[in-house]
Amino acid sequence: MSMKKQANAVPSYSFGKRRGASTLMDRIFTGMVWGVGIVVILFIVGLLFLLLEKGLPLLSWDFLYGVPSEIEEGGGIGPALFNSFYVLILSLLISIPIGMAAGIYLAEFAPNNKLMEIVRICVEGLSSVPSIIFGLFGIALFVEFFEIGLTILGAAVSLAFLNLPVLTRVTEESVRAVPVELRNGSFALGSTHLQTIRNVLLPVAINGIMTGICLTAGRAFGESAVIILTAGVSTSGEMWDFNLLSPGGTLAVHLWYIQSEAIVPDAEEIAQKTTAVLIFVALLINILFRVPLWLNSRKNQA
Repeated sequence: MSMKKQANAVPSYSFGKRRGASTLMDRIFTGMVWGVGIVVILFIVGLLFLLLEKGLPLLSWDFLYGVPSEIEEGGGIGPALFNSFYVLILSLLISIPIGMAAGIYLAEFAPNNKLMEIVRICVEGLSSVPSIIFGLFGIALFVEFFEIGLTILGAAVSLAFLNLPVLTRVTEESVRAVPVELRNGSFALGSTHLQTIRNVLLPVAINGIMTGICLTAGRAFGESAVIILTAGVSTSGEMWDFNLLSPGGTLAVHLWYIQSEAIVPDAEEIAQKTTAVLIFVALLINILFRVPLWLNSRKNQA
C-alpha cells in the first residue's frame, strides 16, 4: 500500500507544480499585454493632444467657411473642406459597389485555380502600391489622354482606383469568414445563391466590410499625393462648386501648401487649425461608419 501511495503522490506533486508555473506565466503574460496596451493608448492620446491643443481652440466658423487667402491674414478653408468631402463621396460611390462586387465574386463564384490565385496576389500587391503611383496613372489617363486637366473628376476616379484593391480583399475575406453552416442552411431552405448572399452572407460579413470601408474613407480623406497630381493644389474659389471639371484642391493638399509654399503671415496658425480639422473629421468619419454597426448589434442583442 505504501508503494502505491508514493507512486500516486509524485504525479500529483508534479501536476501541481506545472499548474503553478503555468498560472505564473499566464499572469506575467497578461500583465505584459495590459502594459503594452496601456502604453499604446497613452501614446495615441498624447499624440492627439499634441496635434489638437494649439489648433482646436482657435477654430471658428469664419475659418471653416472662409475662402483661402494668398497674401493677407485670416484666410479660411471652406472650398478645400468642401472639395475633401466632395471627392471622398464621389470616390466611395465608385469604389464601394465595384470593390464589393469583385470581393463577392472572388469569394463565391471564382474557380479555385492558379489564375485566380494570381489575381488575388495582384490585388494584394496593388493594396501596398504607393499612392503616388495611382496619381501618376491619373495624370496619364485624365490629363494626357482625355486632356481635361486637373479636375475633381480625375481625383475622385484616381482615389477610387486606390481604394479598390483594399475593398476587394476585405470583402472577400469577410465573406469567406462566414461559417459554412449558415451558407449550407440557406441552400437547404431553398434559397438561391443571390438570396443567400443578400440575406445571409452580407449581413454576417457587414462588420468586416464596414471596417474596410471606414479605413479606405479615412485614407481617401487624408490623401494628398493623388490629389496634387490629379486635381492640383488650388480650388475654384467658390464654397459650393459641384462642377466636376473644377480644380479640386482638398484639405490635406491645402495643409501641405500652407506648410511648404504659402507666404501668408499666419501660415503656422492656419496649419495648426487645418491639422485639427483633419484629425477631427477623420475621427468623425470613423464614428459615423460605426454607428450603424452599433445599432445593429444592439438590435440583435435585444
